[in-house]
Amino acid sequence: MGAEKKNLYITVVLLLLPVVIIIAVATGPVRLPWPQTAAIIWTALTGGDLSRFGANSLIVFNLRLPRVLLSAAVGAALSVSGAAFQALFRNPLADPYVVGVSAGAALGATVAIGFGLAFAGSQVLATSILAFVGALGVSYLVYRISRGAGALSSLVLLLAGMAVSAFLSALISLIMVLESRNLSETVFWLMGGFTGRGWRELFLALPLIFAGTAGLWFLHKELNLLLLPEDEARSLGLNVARMKAVVLGLGSLLAAAAVAVSGLIGFVGLIVPHLVRLITGPDHRYLLVGSFLTGAVLLVPADLIARTWLAPLELPVGAITSLFGGPFFLYLLLKAKKEGRGF
Repeated sequence: MGAEKKNLYITVVLLLLPVVIIIAVATGPVRLPWPQTAAIIWTALTGGDLSRFGANSLIVFNLRLPRVLLSAAVGAALSVSGAAFQALFRNPLADPYVVGVSAGAALGATVAIGFGLAFAGSQVLATSILAFVGALGVSYLVYRISRGAGALSSLVLLLAGMAVSAFLSALISLIMVLESRNLSETVFWLMGGFTGRGWRELFLALPLIFAGTAGLWFLHKELNLLLLPEDEARSLGLNVARMKAVVLGLGSLLAAAAVAVSGLIGFVGLIVPHLVRLITGPDHRYLLVGSFLTGAVLLVPADLIARTWLAPLELPVGAITSLFGGPFFLYLLLKAKKEGRGF
């Protein structure tokens, strides 16, 4: 696909994002007109007077808008992280959780919820912080284990991530059994969602998400080289081991920031980069931007379905994404088998 068509795709998704956000903010138990919703959002962004919109401004600004923006940010972060890990492992089935990010975040969150910890009077904040620390801590541990085994190979990273994830999953199960008072809350977090999330969680995650995305985009040429055989990449001047460490760190930062505020939402980091790659090709200059925008556009409707489909019952967003992600994962496996490719 030529540069014009790639830019067209990115432009279309960029224009679609505010439309999706307005529809999601307007939809709920109290349905708001789309034009008024857009007007309230614009007034809030420009620092105008919201009082003329009455109670609707409170519904939009205090309840729905921060949640919708957070779901968009999480979708973007998971998608970019997935694109980075797929380049790192040269594997379209890789996603942000293959190096133990999910297990580390889950352990941190389980400790916070299971033992009833709170920071600044907020258990949600404690859960987010401990999940973030756990995710980054496990990523660093996996990296050190892989470096200790010699060259930083993708296979060693993958195996180390699987081993650490299995061990941490056992610890999580043990904590859930011993501290079963908050079992339902822990399980709901592990399934992923945005219940009770607001501006604080958005402002906590957003700087990290933008920093991680910007860092990877500025390395888009190096990411393209990672797709080549390692000897060929080295011959072109790439320090492969150092680049793998940087990609691992930035990808883990994005995934950790996302799961810290949303819980475990699977398959977004797998599906979105793969779909965008079919449209824009493997060039990370376009793939990362396309994944960022497409992930945001797709997760906002997923959250909308989760909170409205069986209202007043709210479904975990992770369950919604898994309904679509599971079959897509099987499709990739069957396609790989048919083409005689191994993963």
